[in-house]
Amino acid sequence: MAEAADFQGTAPSPARRWLRRTAALLAGAPLLAGLAPGATTPAAAAEEGSGSRTVEVTLNSLAPSTPVKNDTLTISGTVTNQGKEPIDSAHVDLRVGQRLSGRDAIDSTASRKGYAGGSDGAPLGGYTVKIPKLPAGISQDFTLNVPVSKLDLGADGVYQLGVSLSGRTPGDGEQVLGIQRTFLPWQPEAAEKKTQVSFVWPLISTSHLSARTGSDDQQTPVFEDDGLAAELAPGGRLDQLVSLGAALPVTWVVDPDLLATVDAMTRTYRVRTGETTVAGRNQSVAKQWLASLETAIQGRKVVALPFADPDLASLAHKGKEVSGSLSHLQPATKVAETTVETILHVTPSTDFAWPVDGALDPAIVDVATSAGAHKVISRSDSLRDDVGYTPTAARPIGGGTTAVVADAGLSIAFQGDMTRAGSSTLAVQKFLAQTLAITQEEPDKQRSIVVAPQRMPTTAQIQSMVSALTGLTTLRWTQPQDLLAAAAAKPDAGATTRVPPASRYPERLRDSELPVQAFRDMRTTQDTLDNFKVILTAAYRVVTPFGNAINREMSTSWRDRSIEAKAYRDSVQQYLESLTDEVKLIDKSDLMFSGRSATIPVTVQNKLVQGIDHLVLQLRSTKPTRLKFDDGRAVSEQPVRIDGGHSQSVKFTASANANGPVSMIAQLYTEDGKPYGQPMTFTVKVSEITPTVMLVIAGGVLLLVLAGIRMYTQRKNAVARGAASEAAGAADGPPDGEPGQPSDPTPDTGPESGNPSGPGEKVDR
Repeated sequence: MAEAADFQGTAPSPARRWLRRTAALLAGAPLLAGLAPGATTPAAAAEEGSGSRTVEVTLNSLAPSTPVKNDTLTISGTVTNQGKEPIDSAHVDLRVGQRLSGRDAIDSTASRKGYAGGSDGAPLGGYTVKIPKLPAGISQDFTLNVPVSKLDLGADGVYQLGVSLSGRTPGDGEQVLGIQRTFLPWQPEAAEKKTQVSFVWPLISTSHLSARTGSDDQQTPVFEDDGLAAELAPGGRLDQLVSLGAALPVTWVVDPDLLATVDAMTRTYRVRTGETTVAGRNQSVAKQWLASLETAIQGRKVVALPFADPDLASLAHKGKEVSGSLSHLQPATKVAETTVETILHVTPSTDFAWPVDGALDPAIVDVATSAGAHKVISRSDSLRDDVGYTPTAARPIGGGTTAVVADAGLSIAFQGDMTRAGSSTLAVQKFLAQTLAITQEEPDKQRSIVVAPQRMPTTAQIQSMVSALTGLTTLRWTQPQDLLAAAAAKPDAGATTRVPPASRYPERLRDSELPVQAFRDMRTTQDTLDNFKVILTAAYRVVTPFGNAINREMSTSWRDRSIEAKAYRDSVQQYLESLTDEVKLIDKSDLMFSGRSATIPVTVQNKLVQGIDHLVLQLRSTKPTRLKFDDGRAVSEQPVRIDGGHSQSVKFTASANANGPVSMIAQLYTEDGKPYGQPMTFTVKVSEITPTVMLVIAGGVLLLVLAGIRMYTQRKNAVARGAASEAAGAADGPPDGEPGQPSDPTPDTGPESGNPSGPGEKVDR
């Protein structure tokens, strides 16, 4: 009769509902008391839940997720017979369990397995889906439509809902064969003190840009891969974050490197394929995503992380062992603000640092604030409170720094596999239930909480987060707040302000940190870059792409991707070294030095597209007693300045003192005295000319001169005789067929070759 009254729309009082549930739970007690040990009845079997895991019950949807009195609750799902026997006379029922007393009770209920009659409640009569037969291994969909008024919900709070399948298997009576529990937040009227909720909406991805650029004026960027396009395309992960987040009251937390990368895609770009590159073709996708993002953030708060989202914990624990590692943070913060302003045309806050999973220790706090941040996003499983309720997120931790402590339970709510509708539904309902439980912990005290989910949620996880936030838009027990306001909220007096010691830092996070060797690799690249940039006439063409690449090398996105991280670092260093090798000394073969003085040419080649300057070429004689330079020293230096794509022959004047081979060492140096490139060694064979040889040569020269004079005189006399003969016979002319006297042939001088001296050729004198 009570159920009939419910169907007629009669709403029983809370006291009557409590009495009814108590009677239902106790009804079987007298019968059970009289049974012999080991004896059971079908009713007893149902209550004990034997076989209650034979059937998997999946809840694919529950709507509305936060109902009010006049709503109809619709639950859709699937039952699957996982046993080996068919199930007869099966039926799916809705069970309204007890009102849960707080967050711990919600967690405990979510972790329970199997059917427990005492807490799962009795089936709600009149709302059953019958399944006459469910064969082994077969699934069957179901939908339950129940007016909320029939749920007998009492006081405001979180109620346990159970959807069960009962039936008969061969040889057994009817029993509950499977159940799935979820939660129903019940707050039909607005709370007086609503909990303020700040939801971090992370726009972060992995690194895709390489340090390579084209040789054109625009420095066409080169991507390691074109995988980012799939994330930006309609339906992709980053597309979903923007398109779905646009309608939500969230705070956008952005890695500026992602913006810079997508912006580079909007123009001409190349993609590496082995040792070559191909043209990128996803400009339109990038343009559309940036346009959508710029629209979505209008009027919203934007927080910019340091460029490339550096791994603060890795820097604090491993990077500190390598000098110079921390020096990248402040420039990364400055370029972050500029990047966001340039691309999105908004001024972001750069006052937040976000360590991995919000885990803190004193070293991490020091690193996080070293770049100027005064607010650190932490998590309540790191800064643990013991006040009996969920306190406001903000709290001072000393030194003018505020820890913004995100709620751990809410922040990890969507980290699982959300591709299955059943998993998503359960996660959404638990999230909503926890937020209501937080409000009811201290109903007369308004608090401010923060939700900081995983940095790179999947598409399914994003959609689940959207469903949860949509459920809160009714504003009955929460209200939205941006992250900056949450950080400025008045702290709870009892909330912890003590940063946990290093010993409490989670080992699983420590194991996934960048190793010390990674920071050594970065230092090597930075040193190479510093030594390279000082010789360049357009250093910005190299400093910017490689500086950004080094920032990417310390990104949080390399967590649990150590192989890929090392490959990226190696690629950057190898490419930088290949550029430095474009400025080098050309190898020389042995030279012959004949005489007391001569010039020794050394060729410097610049195959870069830009000019080089501020280089010094040093040539050293290893045997100055045999061969030295004109100033009397064993070492001579010449400045080097070469346009792009050219070579320069630098000449050194030297003098010989004795015969024999001399090893010469040529080395390029920067103006501050650092060696540049590898030294080049060659040998000069000195063959000094003695006075006797000089006398012989002088005598030979004299003979040549005398012979020349004699030949000239003879020739002159012959010409004179010929002229007289011609004058005498001028009237008759020459005999027929006799040619005139030919003139001297013109010497073949030819153009002087401008080619470099060949190997082994003597030095210029």
